[in-house]
Amino acid sequence: TKRQKGDVTILDLKGKITIGAGDIALRNAVQEALSGGSNNVLLNMTGVTTIDSSGVGELVSAFTTATNRGAKLKLANIPNKVNDVLTITQLITVFDVFDTEDEAVASYAS
Repeated sequence: TKRQKGDVTILDLKGKITIGAGDIALRNAVQEALSGGSNNVLLNMTGVTTIDSSGVGELVSAFTTATNRGAKLKLANIPNKVNDVLTITQLITVFDVFDTEDEAVASYAS
């Protein structure tokens, strides 16, 4: 689901970000937000149950696409399973990660 909080577009992700399903949905949602003119995109990952290498690749691709367009993409509410994957791959250092949605939204202002 997509919603606005001020000038931040929040994408609420649910389910699996895995090859063949969630990865494509994630790509389309981020592309749509950026094409719609949003420069601040927040991925709220509260509802994510599983992520695989394809999903991780899609997160990196979304981050790169946003950065290349001068936009900012950040992550919030990362479940432990997803956090473990991002930590193992050392991608946790690439993304701006926040414990809560409010902290993440506030970070765009600074």
